[in-house]
Amino acid sequence: MKFTPSSKFLGFSNHFHSLLVPSFSPTPKFSSSFSATMSTLSTQNDTVTHKTQQPLQIAKRLEKFQTTIFTQMSLLAIKHGAINLGQGFPNFDGPEFVKEAAIQAIRDGKNQYARGYGVPDLNIAIAERFKKDTGLVVDPEKEITVTSGCTEAIAATMIGLINPGDEVIMFAPFYDSYEATLSMAGAKVKGITLRPPDFAVPLEELKSTISKNTRAILINTPHNPTGKMFTREELNCIASLCIENDVLVFTDEVYDKLAFDMEHISMASLPGMFERTVTLNSLGKTFSLTGWKIGWAIAPPHLSWGVRQAHAFLTFATAHPFQCAAAAALRAPDSYYVELKRDYMAKRAILIEGLKAVGFKVFPSSGTYFVVVDHTPFGLENDVAFCEYLVKEVGVVAIPTSVFYLNPEEGKNLVRFTFCKDEETIRSAVERMKAKLRK
Repeated sequence: MKFTPSSKFLGFSNHFHSLLVPSFSPTPKFSSSFSATMSTLSTQNDTVTHKTQQPLQIAKRLEKFQTTIFTQMSLLAIKHGAINLGQGFPNFDGPEFVKEAAIQAIRDGKNQYARGYGVPDLNIAIAERFKKDTGLVVDPEKEITVTSGCTEAIAATMIGLINPGDEVIMFAPFYDSYEATLSMAGAKVKGITLRPPDFAVPLEELKSTISKNTRAILINTPHNPTGKMFTREELNCIASLCIENDVLVFTDEVYDKLAFDMEHISMASLPGMFERTVTLNSLGKTFSLTGWKIGWAIAPPHLSWGVRQAHAFLTFATAHPFQCAAAAALRAPDSYYVELKRDYMAKRAILIEGLKAVGFKVFPSSGTYFVVVDHTPFGLENDVAFCEYLVKEVGVVAIPTSVFYLNPEEGKNLVRFTFCKDEETIRSAVERMKAKLRK
């Protein structure tokens, strides 16, 4: 395949900024791209517009982070008319009964600030669902905090429970907000890499990394971006090490209802772990309502306190009518979850079979709605170059995984596709790749 990636795209943020703002070179003080600042001076006779250049300013703890890869790739999808199998949002709507519950809540006047840590009925519904899923009984008033999506739950947990200099272990590849929110908290991050083909936890490396200096371990199961599910053996080993070293666990379980090939195990349900675990979840993935941003954190009172204090000064409260509807959603019959899993397994099969037919090396996806592939059979230099080629020349968007690693080199051979789209869209993307991708 003959394709030379643009130098702009190889610095991903520069390519993105070429769409929005002028490109830039960092300086020690600023992240320092330059944008035109417009000031308008009115006189009796005319309006004069002056353009001045000002450095974009950002705190040092965030200057290494760029516009999220999901925003960048979705913009490129629009620009090039590409099919977006990159960002993980469905192109179909959530259940009618949940939307109707939100409409009714608005009509019933549930339009002012909600209680800070959650509408009582939603907290109860979360507790009921958690008991059904894990067997654990939690106090909806003291151990559940409703947040504006799981991303805010993650931020509130990091900011509320991590002090500057605290050591936190996380597994790469990882959802990009983890590193950013840990940076906001001033944490010292230690990374352990999960490697293909099965992305198993390197338990011996974990044992040598964790210590009495470790404050927390952050896990995500089912795992974005790989689709891996942490096994019982892996979780038991992590739990044992955390108890031995007095370490907290923050566990992101937003894809718990999209567990296809094995049982989802919640870390908090393991012996001795509820007292040291914050379980993070949300409504959006399970009910295809990602724009509602309803999330929550479940933790014992001594950990919920820190999460709630941070939440109170981040967003204070979450959208009232959507919380009311979320309570209705969580009380959906079991048949809803059975159908959800069946539908996603069919979509997964279409995408995986299609990607294999195109010529990718496809790695197993046991959960989530993502599939990771090795793009190297097509001869591009790295994941960024491949994704640029794919969007510009083929008309399909994927996500380069190097942005999910502390060391981007570890992800340069991998890209992520999503199958949270209708079957026609998935098939159309596969046909485009079959027609235009060449080894």
